[in-house]
Amino acid sequence: MTRDLYGLRLTTGARSGAAYNEALGAVLRLHPGALPAASRAVALDPTFALGHATVALLGYEFGERVDIAARLAAAERYASRTTERERSHVYAVGQHIRGDSGPLLKHLQQWPTDALLLSVAVPTIAFTGAPILPGQAWELVENCRPAYGDDWWFNGLLAFMRQEQHRYDDAMDLACRSLGQEPAGGHAAHARAHAHYETGDHDNGLSWMDRWISGDGQRVERLAHFCWHAALHELSLGDLDAVARRYQDQLRPTPALGCRALVDSGSLLWRWSITPGAEGVPPIDAVLDAAPEVVSRPPTAFMAMHVAVAHCAAGDTAALATLESWCARSDDRCTREVCAPLTAALRKLASGDPSAAADGLAAIEPAVWRVGGSDAQREIVEETRIAALLRAGRYLEARDVLDRRLDRRHSPRDRRWRRLTDDTPQKSGSI
Repeated sequence: MTRDLYGLRLTTGARSGAAYNEALGAVLRLHPGALPAASRAVALDPTFALGHATVALLGYEFGERVDIAARLAAAERYASRTTERERSHVYAVGQHIRGDSGPLLKHLQQWPTDALLLSVAVPTIAFTGAPILPGQAWELVENCRPAYGDDWWFNGLLAFMRQEQHRYDDAMDLACRSLGQEPAGGHAAHARAHAHYETGDHDNGLSWMDRWISGDGQRVERLAHFCWHAALHELSLGDLDAVARRYQDQLRPTPALGCRALVDSGSLLWRWSITPGAEGVPPIDAVLDAAPEVVSRPPTAFMAMHVAVAHCAAGDTAALATLESWCARSDDRCTREVCAPLTAALRKLASGDPSAAADGLAAIEPAVWRVGGSDAQREIVEETRIAALLRAGRYLEARDVLDRRLDRRHSPRDRRWRRLTDDTPQKSGSI
């Protein structure tokens, strides 16, 4: 009897089961090779239902060239000869891909150690996630916790939940415990990166992140995102020369980055450009060229937010108007209700109406959490509002926003912004 890494039965032979476990291990470590290993599993056993489902799932989540419909059909065809858990897994994957994550969440209530599906439902970096409220995601993880004990991967997942709950000491302890067992574990490293950033521990966070990127992190997929975290520390410290070097060496858009160029490189360029004293910020054209299909039709609200920011950085009001219209017609409620007005506000900013832009951004800020991602990613909306308020000469309002940010964490960059509000000229300045 073949079993997965957490002891769940696999209806397949030893060799295909080993390939499946290799794929699962790569997902849990955030290492490359998950899709090739899953594909090898079904090549070794064409009747392996879970293998087919995993190829479909990874193709869907990672945007890979996979015949998802054919893989789902094979998974469903061979599921009848498997265990109840595997049948439920295959059904949950199929429904998730078709837009219904309810069966996925129900599945995890009965089989909490189905780690692949738990990582899909409550992602820290790799997957789109199930469309549930943060509190529901936290409850799901807590309910699964007894089944995992002191497992290194689950501790990394729990660490990320803890930092989202603003329990940063707990998050750091869990992340370090996980990394002590698996130093190359990307999920725990990601949780630790957020804990350093959200507590304003920029010097220590940057030092650790650089060591990890050049050491154990070399084996991790999406390393650019960790470089982005290092750049956020440099940006917060006001070291714009370091940001420029980081961008040039690690975050310049390449074909391999694809849509990650929008999320990491593009957002950094915009946040860098609105920082007081910024000079020589590279144009964002290469970012927009890195993933044209995503730019024209963002697959998620999270990506739509980043496409809008990139168009704003380019000053392309026509592209923003087109995106606003596209978002307003989207079948996705969050894209309609959050991204459409966000894009409208950014269009006003790019059109030279920063006061109206600031009002529009303020109106949607309470709902921005719905687009997904992390606090560190979503705060780009707050920072854009600060820039808009300063451009509009609304210094007292900008000061209030900055004071709340400085209450949350130490940031020389925010303090520099704050000093700009101490002088209140009658006309709007350029930030």
